[in-house]
Amino acid sequence: RVLSLELNKDRDVERIHGSGINTLDIEPVEGRYMLSGGSDGVIVLYDLENFSRKPCYTCKAVCSIGRSHPDVHRFSVETVQWYPHDTGMFTSSSFDKTLKIWDTNTLQPADVFHFEGTVYSHHMSPVATKHCLVAVGTKSPKVQLCDLKSGSCSHILQGHRQEVLAVSWSPRHEYILATASADGRVKLWDVRRASGCLTTLDQHNGEKSKASSEAANTAHNGRVNGLCYTNDGLHLLTVGTDDRMRLWNSSTGENTLVNYGKVYNESRKGLKFTISCGCNPEFAFVPYGSTIAVYTIFSGELITMLRGHYNTVDCCVFQPNFQELYSGSKDCNILAWIPALREPVPDDVSEKFLSQQHLIPAYEDAWSSSEDE
Repeated sequence: RVLSLELNKDRDVERIHGSGINTLDIEPVEGRYMLSGGSDGVIVLYDLENFSRKPCYTCKAVCSIGRSHPDVHRFSVETVQWYPHDTGMFTSSSFDKTLKIWDTNTLQPADVFHFEGTVYSHHMSPVATKHCLVAVGTKSPKVQLCDLKSGSCSHILQGHRQEVLAVSWSPRHEYILATASADGRVKLWDVRRASGCLTTLDQHNGEKSKASSEAANTAHNGRVNGLCYTNDGLHLLTVGTDDRMRLWNSSTGENTLVNYGKVYNESRKGLKFTISCGCNPEFAFVPYGSTIAVYTIFSGELITMLRGHYNTVDCCVFQPNFQELYSGSKDCNILAWIPALREPVPDDVSEKFLSQQHLIPAYEDAWSSSEDE
């Protein structure tokens, strides 16, 4: 299904944003509601469900926090994320130096955290049961941990030398956090430890650092502006402005040396890429100029380029239930990439036939919901 992803002609996402889209998130509970954050501060909430029962439909915006909302972010929203355990709450962070915790039903902020510098990235653990920490990467080299229970920034992880562009909790261990910085380094932390830092990833696996101590333990020869764990948490994928993508063993910190070739990356801020879920092998979807590059994670093979946006793609998010991909771009559009299911229809077929186009039988619903059948 992933190999047959294509720009879906039947599904539109209602166009609300009047400026570029930086971030998307689909809630993990039902996989039904999607958030988007724009460079004008606007946040939109979409329902991806098809109520029309027709093959052609538009995903409607349920509500939005627009420019006239009293609590709208003043500058670009860089990250949105649903609360991992239910849809009653979501979070957003912005270049206006705040992280906001929103009540979905009232669209009011339940809490606001203020920082000294612009906020590039934040993340809540998808698996934590014992803590409610939001990791926040800002212009400061210090990684901040905000506690939703107490409403305070409970502690700080020190070790990076420049701004922190991306943060991600492990989906396997609730206390393990990965951070990526403009200093070329990626660090893994155990937030229970006083010193915090477990390891700093080294692209040379310890071999070159004997010669030059200064170049020791860099993950990339440039700013590291994106990271993403595989769904089992066993590997970590990073991208940097050295036009490289690297795959790391997250328990040993070892560079697996998978070669993805040149991964074009000119982003001056965090790059939001994603990894498939439930596929074998898994795929990485990486914004690549105005296209999205699809790689096989473990072989490094570039499978295809998804073309359809008119401008730089800034983010993409995977919907695992239906193996769909959504992408947001500076062209203000959100595009849906869906596995091609229907038989191709010759061009000269009448409109009448198109309206009742047949699904391939394998994908048709054959079950009945009534009790007696």
